[in-house]
Amino acid sequence: MEGKIERLLALLQSSGSVVVALSGGVDSMTLAKAAYLALGEKAVAVTAESELVSAEEREDARLGAHSIGLRHVWLEADDLSRPEVRKNDRERCYYCKRYRMEKIIDWARGAGFAVVADGSNVSDGSDYRPGARALRELGVRSPLAECGFTKEEIRSLAQKWGLQVWDKPSAACLASRVSYGIELTPERLRRIDEAEQYLRGLGFRGQLRVRDHGILARIEVAGDMWTLAAAHREDIACRLKDLGFAYVTLDMAGYRMGSQNEG
Repeated sequence: MEGKIERLLALLQSSGSVVVALSGGVDSMTLAKAAYLALGEKAVAVTAESELVSAEEREDARLGAHSIGLRHVWLEADDLSRPEVRKNDRERCYYCKRYRMEKIIDWARGAGFAVVADGSNVSDGSDYRPGARALRELGVRSPLAECGFTKEEIRSLAQKWGLQVWDKPSAACLASRVSYGIELTPERLRRIDEAEQYLRGLGFRGQLRVRDHGILARIEVAGDMWTLAAAHREDIACRLKDLGFAYVTLDMAGYRMGSQNEG
């Protein structure tokens, strides 16, 4: 682990200057901390402000960059202006990632930064991720992956460095909750965000997803949360129907990464 940390800091320092694409998650936040340790003011965090990103993620990005002491820049992403993204087919993540990273790269070049980096790691290869192809095509660096960090090692490092998000559950963008082929709209994304915030307000912890299948909401939580779901069954159904779902279901298989790809 110590050897990986040394390689990570050396790799970042050798870049001269770096822009970290910062979400509110543990991976990019840990990379942002490493960039600040290695480069100080020659590192900056850039977050794409998008309707595809939950309010919680945006707030975590803001607070995390502030706690690190890293300069933080917001860029308007306007992802839903792209018909390829709104269409929401199996390549949606590729288009979204490419458009968003192109904006960050353009900003980095204009500001005189040498490298753009993201928080991808070696554990990310276990799921279908078309966005990874966009990163390779654009030449975005993934220092955590290059130095061999797994997700669990990143969490350990984040805890070591005192980052508040070290034990935060993994969170993909809101669009990942919507079944392929259903058009992405601001209203659809907003109701997913509000549904998940409501459930967390009831006390749900750990991994949580409200999957949107049109008129049906499929809730994924860990097995130890099912008792809580049963206790609030009527309230949950009522609230999610108010948000526009006709049917509200609890997935008996529980949470698992990439379940929208199973169909």
